[in-house]
Amino acid sequence: MMKTGRPSTLGAALERCRMAFVGVACMSALVNVLYLTGSFFMLEVYDRVIPSRSVPTLVGLCVLAVMLYGIQGLLEAIRARVLVRIGMALDESVSGRVFDATVRGPLKGGLGGDGGTPLRDLDQLRAFLSGGGPSALFDLPWMPVYLAICFLFHPLIGVAAIGGMLVLVAVTFLNDRATRRPTTLTAVHAQQRSALAEVSRRNAEALAALGMQGRLGLRWALVNHDYALAQQRASDAVGGFGALSKVFRTALQSGVLALGAWLVIHNEATGGIIIASSILVSRALAPAELAIAHWKSFAAARQSWHRLSELFARLPEAPQPHPLPAPVRTLTVEAITVGPPGARRIVVQDASFGLTAGQGLGVIGPSASGKSSLARALVGIWTPLRGQVRLDGAALDQWSSEALGPHLGFLPQEVELFPGTVAENIARFEDGADPGRVIAAATAARVHEMILRLPEGYDTRIGENGSGLSAGQRQRVGLARALYGDPFLVVLDEPNSNLDAEGEAALTEAIAGVRRRGGICVVIAHRPSALAALDLVLVLADGRVQSFGPKDEVLKHVLRGPVPGQPPAVPTLRESA
Repeated sequence: MMKTGRPSTLGAALERCRMAFVGVACMSALVNVLYLTGSFFMLEVYDRVIPSRSVPTLVGLCVLAVMLYGIQGLLEAIRARVLVRIGMALDESVSGRVFDATVRGPLKGGLGGDGGTPLRDLDQLRAFLSGGGPSALFDLPWMPVYLAICFLFHPLIGVAAIGGMLVLVAVTFLNDRATRRPTTLTAVHAQQRSALAEVSRRNAEALAALGMQGRLGLRWALVNHDYALAQQRASDAVGGFGALSKVFRTALQSGVLALGAWLVIHNEATGGIIIASSILVSRALAPAELAIAHWKSFAAARQSWHRLSELFARLPEAPQPHPLPAPVRTLTVEAITVGPPGARRIVVQDASFGLTAGQGLGVIGPSASGKSSLARALVGIWTPLRGQVRLDGAALDQWSSEALGPHLGFLPQEVELFPGTVAENIARFEDGADPGRVIAAATAARVHEMILRLPEGYDTRIGENGSGLSAGQRQRVGLARALYGDPFLVVLDEPNSNLDAEGEAALTEAIAGVRRRGGICVVIAHRPSALAALDLVLVLADGRVQSFGPKDEVLKHVLRGPVPGQPPAVPTLRESA
C-alpha cells in the first residue's frame, strides 16, 4: 500500500513516522515472544509440576506467567496507542494538502465525485492505521518463528502447522481476489450516492416546489441499492473467508491435539507437548486469521492510498513565486482562449483588450457567449488554454493565490457566504481583520446601514450559503467582500441580478468609487443599469470579441436595428438579457 513508485506526499508523511514504526516493530517482537508464555507454561505444568506434585513450583510458574502476561498487555496497549498517534500524525501532515486539493480540484478538472472523497480517503487511512490491521501485519513475520518451535516439539507437529499456514495463505489470496472488485464498486457507488444526496440537499426548495423529490428519491434509492449491494458482496466475501479461516484454525487445533496424543501413545512426545503444541499452532496461525478479518479495511485503505496519491500527483503543491509589487496601472488580456477545466470545449477564443487604472468595462452578450468564463479567467479561477492575463505586465500565474487575492475583488453570479459573522465574511476571514477596513468596504458597497439593521449588526452570524439573509442581502454583502481592502481589479458577474432600485443605485456608486480611487472594474452585465458607471463596453458572441470601445459608441452599434432581410451583426442588449 505504501509503494507508489516515487516519493509522494503520503510516503513522506509516513517516512516522518519511521521511528514510531520501528518502535511498533520492536514492541511487536516482544509481544510475540511473550505470546509463547501460555505454551511453555502448559508444557512446564504437565511435564514438571504434575509429575513432581510440587506446589511451590506451580506457584512460582503462576507468578512468572502473571508477570509476563501483564507486560504483554502493557506492550499491546502501548503499541495500539502508538498506532493511533501515527494515524493522527498522518492526518496532520496531509490534511492541509487534502483540503488544498479539494478546493483546487474543481478549478483544475482534477476532482470527481461529490468533492468529499479525498477527505473520506484520509479518514479511511487514519482509521486503518489506528485499528488492528497494522498490528496483524507486524505479527505476520513471526509466523515462521512459531513454526520453527513447532518443529522443535516434533517434526510432525511442524508439518501440520506448515500445512495450516499454507491453507490460510491460500484463503488470504482468495479473499483479496474476491473483495477487490466489490470494494472498488463500493467506493464508486458511495461517491455517486453522496453527490446525489448533496445536490438534492442544496436544491431542496426546487425539489419541493416542482414536485421532484419523489423522482429524485427513486434515483437515489437505485444508487443506494447499488452501493449497498456492492458493500454486501464485499462483506459476504470477507465474512465467508473469515469464518472459514476461524473454523479451520479451530479444527487444526483439535487435530494437533490428536496428533500430540498419538505421539504420546507412541512415546515420541511428553504429555505437555499435547497442550503446548496445540496452543502454539493456534498462535502461529492467529496473525493470518487476524489479517483476513481486517482485509476489508486493508483493501479500502489501499484504494484510498492510491486515490490520494493520484490526486496529489495531478495537483502538486503550488510553487511560491517571487513576491511582486502591488498592481496599480494596467490590466492586459492577450489573446486568451478559455475552456472549463477538464472539458474539451472552448468557450472564449482569442479575446484581447487592455484597461488602465480608473477605467470600467462592461461585458455584454447573449447567454452562453462566454461572459462568465471570461470573468473567471480575469481573476485566475480558470487558467487560459492559450494567452495570458497580465496585471502591470505580470501574468497571473506569477503570483500565488494568497499574494494575488488582496489585489482582486470578485463577485460571482451565485454568491456563496460561509458560516460565520457578517464581518468575517466581508473580511474574507482574515485573521485580526481591522474593523475599520470592514466598515469601509461595507460603506463602499452602500451596505453599512443594512448591516446595522441586522439583529447583531456586523456580529450577526449567518449559516451555510448565507442562510438568514435574502438573496439581495447576500449579493450586497458579497459586493462588500469584493471591495474589501480596495483591490486594484474588481470583477462583478451580474452584480444586480437580485437588487432592487436602491441596491442598483448603491452598485453604481460602488463601481464609480472603484474607478475614482484608481482601480479597474469589469462588470458582466445583463441589465443596462449596470453600465451606468462604466466608460467602456465589450461585446461577446459565440466566445469571440465582437466589439470593444467607448460605451456610447459600442452601444449605438449594438442597439441599431438589423438590416432588412439580414440578421443583426452583433447581439442586441435585449438579447444579452
